Amino acid sequence: MNIVLLSGGSGKRLWPLSNEIRSKQFLKLLSDADGGYESMVQRVYRQIVQAGIDADIVVATSATQVESIRGQLPDDVDIVIEPERRNTFPAIVLAASYLLSVKRMEPEETVIVLPVDPYVDVAYFEAFKQMDARVQQGGADIVLMGIAPSYPSEKYGYIIPGADGTVKGFKEKPDEAAAKMLIEKGALWNAGVFAFRLKYLMDIAGKYLESMDFSDVVKHYPDLKKDSFDYEVVEKTEALAVVPYSGAWKDIGTWNTLTEEMKEQSIGDVIMGEECVNTHVVNELSIPVVVLGAQDLVVAAGQDGILVSDKHKSSYIKPYVENIDSRPMYEERRWGEYKVYDYSKYADGTKSLTKHVTVNAGCAQDYHVHRYKDEVITVANGRGELVIDGCLMKLSRGDTISIRRGQKHAIRAFEDLQLISVQISEDNTEGDTEILDWSWSALQG
Repeated sequence: MNIVLLSGGSGKRLWPLSNEIRSKQFLKLLSDADGGYESMVQRVYRQIVQAGIDADIVVATSATQVESIRGQLPDDVDIVIEPERRNTFPAIVLAASYLLSVKRMEPEETVIVLPVDPYVDVAYFEAFKQMDARVQQGGADIVLMGIAPSYPSEKYGYIIPGADGTVKGFKEKPDEAAAKMLIEKGALWNAGVFAFRLKYLMDIAGKYLESMDFSDVVKHYPDLKKDSFDYEVVEKTEALAVVPYSGAWKDIGTWNTLTEEMKEQSIGDVIMGEECVNTHVVNELSIPVVVLGAQDLVVAAGQDGILVSDKHKSSYIKPYVENIDSRPMYEERRWGEYKVYDYSKYADGTKSLTKHVTVNAGCAQDYHVHRYKDEVITVANGRGELVIDGCLMKLSRGDTISIRRGQKHAIRAFEDLQLISVQISEDNTEGDTEILDWSWSALQG
């Protein structure tokens, strides 16, 4: 069995903590078994392992999310990067071609595709075994997962089941009265989970592409139809089956639904009065947030901004923030994280960007170069080392290093390194960074 996790999202509905780089699935706000916090993607991976599923896992995503995925999932999880965003059909074809030509999976093997962020029980993933068995026994080209509805929702599509687990049809987001009638007749919510033989999808993709080799699919990615997997594949497939799932299933993509699953009323440096009712506060800033007498509110403070909203109204945040045009002020990387303290532009056009950078103990940055930025780094705490143009030097508290544009460099940490970085240039876009083909193992001693 092979599992493809689709990781997308623009990060608008959980603003200000989520953004284009740090989408909702990477926010560590859910309590884990050890008393800490985990993200949605970490929870999904943990549950797949818990369910005892022996599968190769591939995440299909955009280039902006790779660092977050690498920072939160094990190294043996493969990542497939979309050359451009073209909806779920092209993304799934790309991941399937990777399984076929890079991972050398057999064409008859089962592929199960799902969103990366469902809030579910472990039984949800145990149902994958039933989906795999149904695919392999034949008779159905696509097997779907159907969720037993808990209420007549207008937000979801419905699967209309036939006899013996077949699918008679679909109904997309009916009104409440129609949804109630569908449920009475046994209809299931469409979870957006698909299972199929690898060969089946490759044959469909062959309508658009001459070669299923992964490198060729990347090269000709724009030739794939920009459409959803539902419209391009599922609705055109005659032999469909559905496996029902009756456990917990929830979309926690808005603040009001996410806070329903948070065990604590507050996270971070927060002081709440005892009179606060049904109010949740999340503070990622280094200054305290005090909330008194609040009722039915969500308060979220992060590097990108501050939200104070009625919980119900918080689900309508998107149009209010989609035109906020500012660079992400927080980013999680595989080696640590950074927070932007200041971003300034001066009269002569020069720009400065001041960051607090954390390089986690035992981790290292990629060897890289800035073509248009000069950088001054001060070590606030911790120990590590810096390589610059092939020369190695130790780093400890109080050290200051000047790195000129064009100099190749990287830092690794022996213990958590806290750095203050000031970058100065005519243009401070992140696209200035070029990653170089080099490894720390190239250094001797």
